[in-house]
Formats: sequence, structure tokens, C-alpha cells
Amino acid sequence: MSLWWWVLLACVVAYLSKLSGYLVPARILDKPRMGRVATALTIGLLASLTAVNTFASGQQLVLDARVGALVAAGIALLLRAPFLVVVIVGAVAAALLRLAGMP
Repeated sequence: MSLWWWVLLACVVAYLSKLSGYLVPARILDKPRMGRVATALTIGLLASLTAVNTFASGQQLVLDARVGALVAAGIALLLRAPFLVVVIVGAVAAALLRLAGMP
């Protein structure tokens, strides 16, 4: 089986899983617990993606300028900076750390 068959199969599975969401009754989706679960899943997914993109390079654990950028962005978030400022602070921190010789 070629790669394209697997891609098509994945597309069909993704489409069917999204389509099955319409079959869930509205009374279940309107419960406050579902909102909390959806929020928790979203936060967990975002945190895991951030951790993987910060501390991993391929299959290796790395500590480089991305860690410093994440720390700087976290401090900007703690200081209640707007999102655009947080992104700029992280980018500037990474650039300065790379300029200083950190990989």
C-alpha cells in the first residue's frame, strides 16, 4: 500500500470523526462539564505543543535560545503584556541569546 492510500484513509477517518460530532445530542454538549473538559483539553494540548517545540530537536532534548525566549515570554505574560508584545519579547530574547552565542 502506497503512502497516498494511508493519507486518503486518514482523511476519511478525520472526516468521519468530525461528522460524528453532529450526532452528539445538544443536551450533552450544553452541560457545564463539557465546557470545562474542552477547555482543559485545549490548554493541555497547547502546553504540550509548546514544551515539545521548546525542548526538543528531532529526538533529542536540547536547551538553547528557545528556552530563554519562553522564559522571557512567560515573564511578559505575568506582567499582563498584550499578546503581540509577548511574541515580540520572546523573539527579541531569542535573537539576543543567539547573538550572544547560544545555539
